Amino acid sequence: QVQVVESGGGLVQPGESLRLSCVASGFSLDYYAIGWFRQAPGKEREGVSCISKSYGSTYYVDSVKGRFTISRDNAKNTGYLQMNNLKHEDTAMYYCAASYREPYCRSKWHEGLLFDYWGQGTQVTVSS
Repeated sequence: QVQVVESGGGLVQPGESLRLSCVASGFSLDYYAIGWFRQAPGKEREGVSCISKSYGSTYYVDSVKGRFTISRDNAKNTGYLQMNNLKHEDTAMYYCAASYREPYCRSKWHEGLLFDYWGQGTQVTVSS
């Protein structure tokens, strides 16, 4: 059974950190790009970060550059999103997705249209 499961969300104060994890089962992430997306209430889904297969090239939306770091551990079939210096505006449901059709995070990855498998999401709330 193909499955993507996120974890690591929670309630934190501004300036704090969280690390999200994304565990895949039923397929090998080796051949997939991993993307992290988020959606806040009343807003459209936003591509946050993407890491390609193989060489692990990374891409970020401008609003998280310098604060978030995406990584992957293919041996564990897992992706990660380290989020530092969290801000109120980072509050959202965060989703992990895997793309076989676009494994190098090209072609407007942030739109999410070429991602094949999606998790159910993990909530991140930043509040003082």
